[in-house]
Amino acid sequence: MNRKHGRSDAPIDYLHPSLEPILKPTYGVILYQEQVMQIAQVLAGYTLGGADLLRKAMGKKKPEEMAQQRSVFVDGAVARGVSQHSAAHIFDLMEKFAGYGFNKSHSAAYALLSYQTAYLKAHYPAQFMAAVLSADMDHTDKVVTLIKECSDMGLAVLSPDVNASRYEFAACGEHSIRYGLGAVRGVGRGAVEALIGEREARGAYRSLEDLCRRLDLQKVNRRVLEALLRSGSLDGLEANRATMMDRLPAAMQLGDQNSRAHQAGQNDLFGLASQERGVEAPQRRLPALPEWSEAVRLAGERETLGLYLTGHPLARFETALPRFVSHRIGDLVSDRPLAGFEPGRFGGGKPVTVAGLIDEVKKRGARVILTLDDRTGRIEAMLFEETWQKHRDLIAKDALVLVEGMLRFDEFSDAWRLAARRISELDKLREQEARRLVIRCTPGDVGRLCERLESILAPWRPGPCPITVEYAASSAAGALNLGEQWSVRASRELLEQLEGLLGRDAVQVVYAAPAVAAAGAFSADLR
Repeated sequence: MNRKHGRSDAPIDYLHPSLEPILKPTYGVILYQEQVMQIAQVLAGYTLGGADLLRKAMGKKKPEEMAQQRSVFVDGAVARGVSQHSAAHIFDLMEKFAGYGFNKSHSAAYALLSYQTAYLKAHYPAQFMAAVLSADMDHTDKVVTLIKECSDMGLAVLSPDVNASRYEFAACGEHSIRYGLGAVRGVGRGAVEALIGEREARGAYRSLEDLCRRLDLQKVNRRVLEALLRSGSLDGLEANRATMMDRLPAAMQLGDQNSRAHQAGQNDLFGLASQERGVEAPQRRLPALPEWSEAVRLAGERETLGLYLTGHPLARFETALPRFVSHRIGDLVSDRPLAGFEPGRFGGGKPVTVAGLIDEVKKRGARVILTLDDRTGRIEAMLFEETWQKHRDLIAKDALVLVEGMLRFDEFSDAWRLAARRISELDKLREQEARRLVIRCTPGDVGRLCERLESILAPWRPGPCPITVEYAASSAAGALNLGEQWSVRASRELLEQLEGLLGRDAVQVVYAAPAVAAAGAFSADLR
């Protein structure tokens, strides 16, 4: 590109005068497979068939075939008056080309597609990413990676919504994308089309009862409604998901009664009037229930969406992860290795350490395969019998673990694989590595803190982790280090109780300096 645009002062080197007509269109760079074949013909006297054999040998990268072709090429070029040194140098460049070259027709097609998609991604990012997500909406692993890409691009992926979503993912303004109802597991196209058709014909759904009254509950049955509810698609209708799940049977019964009455040609005197005006008939509302815990809410999202959308169990470790991991999973699995990448160049793999939630456990002969998810991506970790037996007590679906092992690219499955060597429980690791527990409070928190702090800490005393209480008000601020008798074990249960009392941002675990090298060093090796 520098040569094309005159940014290079050096003259273009065509390697040999006879090659200028071949390399002039690409400014002296061997770029296409056709050029390799032409160079072999012009410089070394290959026939067309022989030149094609050279092209195939370069593609296969077999050492013995390449050694034979080198000898044929150099001997042929020397016989035509080319120095042996120049012939060997040109063959080296042709061999290097094999790591990146295409034929010309493929190059043109890929260049056009790359230009078009790059333009769309740069100028219409929300629309572009919505289209890409829709194309892969049936492949959860890809959706996880693409949602991480949206986050990196500054795009928000909004929860599915019965009053806003389409079947596919859709751009929602310049900086957000609305999750598609078609990507909710257990909700078929027929149910989604019925739901959207009714919404477009008669307006937004106003409540759970209104939804059940207006839809055909043969198409949108209880299984579908529960999937929509747990995925967050009904969040705009009521106070919370727990309340809607509790009221769902009564709402469906009301909808079923309404449907039977219409089929029989009967109408309630007051209900008919209100429905014809588009106003929902008043219903007796039960008090709202407390919302589900974060664990239950997130489990429902993963079951129905295949991923965690509004949070992740690993989120409570987010600030501590650099202390424990070398890479996030998304950074490891986002790309295939470049052509020419040799899986054995790292001596059987590259050592990495990742953290994640165990999404799936599969037994394959003497091996156990774990699917790890850390919100940025997913990867399969393979355990041989010895590793499995050593760590089997830690391995269970939904467990949060730290996995150390060797990363390789599996050509057969076209995916990165992690051969696990050691597994640790993240909660226990955090507890062992904690050096101090910091509790932050404001004037509004002081009463609750004084009333409950001693009882919350009691089961976890004594322990190795000292406590600091930081107080901040508009007129004063300070920090109080509690005495040694208040030191605790920084267990998950203790942290959850403190976060429930004061909020997640009010509790911080302080660690020693990171023991793992910073992530990113491996990226250059893979790309």
